[in-house]
Amino acid sequence: MTPIAGDASARRYTRLARDGDTAILMQDPDGDTALFARLSRHLTSLGLSAPQILADDHTNGLLLIEDLGDALFATLSAADPAQETALYLAATETLLTLHRQSAPALDAATPPKLAQMTDLAFDCYLVNATGNVAPQAKADCIAEFEAALATHAPDTDVMILRDFHAENLIWLPDRVGPARTGLLDFQDALQGHRAYDLASLLTDARRDVSRSTADGVIRHYVTKSGLSDADFRSALAVLGAQRNLRILGVFARLARNGKSQYLNLMHRVWGHLQTDLAHPALAPVAAILNPVLPPPTPDILARLRLSCPTQ
Repeated sequence: MTPIAGDASARRYTRLARDGDTAILMQDPDGDTALFARLSRHLTSLGLSAPQILADDHTNGLLLIEDLGDALFATLSAADPAQETALYLAATETLLTLHRQSAPALDAATPPKLAQMTDLAFDCYLVNATGNVAPQAKADCIAEFEAALATHAPDTDVMILRDFHAENLIWLPDRVGPARTGLLDFQDALQGHRAYDLASLLTDARRDVSRSTADGVIRHYVTKSGLSDADFRSALAVLGAQRNLRILGVFARLARNGKSQYLNLMHRVWGHLQTDLAHPALAPVAAILNPVLPPPTPDILARLRLSCPTQ
């Protein structure tokens, strides 16, 4: 039994080895393992490489799942940056395959829902960093985000995995086509806009994606899907800003709950947010956020660390 590094959730993963075979024990007593199993089976039915479900005990939050290995896209790209573009294009092919199919029955990531989810930036990041409460700015931000999303990313016609990034993708070179990208951490999936997971992939909190890779991925997706390049880039900016604004709040909340290591990623998240806010589609949102939301300076990060009970 070998513990495997988990994510920001309470889930735990253990690699089990016996007589040359391995599998992963997933322990998620507070989650919905039945949903994970249902989504995994849906993804594999499309020819994609989610882990096969080997055994389940949903009452106790246990799953025994296929071991897809350790060849994370993030690890491979760091070891050999020349591989990055090819890996990210493979991930894009996986999304194109997923998006050609109807989404399973899931909650919808509608503009009102996504807009409301930005409240964490105010309730956790702003409050914990400064002590300030800005109820009017929060309400105005949510309203303007909803308007931007309704204009540029209203559709909820595909399955979005939500945590589609290089530390949740595993390279499986012995498989074929889109199945070469192993998928992890999709239990929070929703029905949403087809640009969402690409925004997650390219505006990664944990690593920098080269500009050439990002441009190549966007061009590839647009060409293969037949979408308008300008419209798709607007959707990417709006969804990327929504996602990264929420992540600021999530990381501040995690610090308050004893996981201060996520504060080390704040500068990258902030940089992604500022890039997206510079898009014309987000001018009204930027006008609200810029006066009230401080950047994660050393002083701000120190205050956020003070809210962490382990410090």
